[in-house]
Amino acid sequence: MINFDALEHNVEAQRMVFLNASPVEHIVIDDFCNAKALRGALCRIPDPLLTGTTKSRDYMFAKNKFEKSDFEQLCPVFAELKVELLSARFAAWISGLTGEDMFIDPTFHGGGLHQGGIDSFLDMHVDFNYHPVNPTWRRDINLLLYLNEGWQRAYGGHLKLADGRLDVSIPELIEPLFNRAVIMLTRDYTLHGYDPIAFPIGSYRRSIAAYGYTQMAQEGMGRTTVWYPETSNRLKRLLGRHMHKLVRIKSALLGSGTDKKR
Repeated sequence: MINFDALEHNVEAQRMVFLNASPVEHIVIDDFCNAKALRGALCRIPDPLLTGTTKSRDYMFAKNKFEKSDFEQLCPVFAELKVELLSARFAAWISGLTGEDMFIDPTFHGGGLHQGGIDSFLDMHVDFNYHPVNPTWRRDINLLLYLNEGWQRAYGGHLKLADGRLDVSIPELIEPLFNRAVIMLTRDYTLHGYDPIAFPIGSYRRSIAAYGYTQMAQEGMGRTTVWYPETSNRLKRLLGRHMHKLVRIKSALLGSGTDKKR
């Protein structure tokens, strides 16, 4: 399913691209999977509004964004994709790319199939840094595999990447093309999101999200998602900076909502 032969052809060159990319460490890989097989899986993706797929818990910082962590249940193609993402072969490749001893989270906590509906957006943010259930797992990369066949620029939904260490960072805009994978480092400066989309009625901005972790010797200092909305009012921007503290308190009392909704 995954085009391993192409990925493994020159890992050292890929690693240089990843490490030296601007504005943050990332790489864009087209033809990531067998296109024919992946295309055949698209018709097996249900409309989330008709199937009651759970909306993401991103509060006011996202709109009409749906998640299904157990995406492998949709069809054999996605089941094969999941197996390969969790394989030792893929772990070896992603570790070579990043220089870290890394593996993909087998639970796809917060990941899996993501769908953005009418006017969907995702405010700029940095992701949580340690796995909420396995606190010795340090989150190091996001892998986003886009499923938007027939995408047009007018639809919007470009992935935006920016460097939060800079006062002014011109974002990199990456088109969410079908069978394109984006692999990005996740640090407290790795800002990313997407602006409101204009996909046709009944269609969705779709991707498979997988997160790579490194096993650490001890628990790290956990951080939940921190939001940096760009065009919102002052109150929302203030909440974005401090929402992670509120979420931490809520999770300590009630547990992880993301984990419960699997």
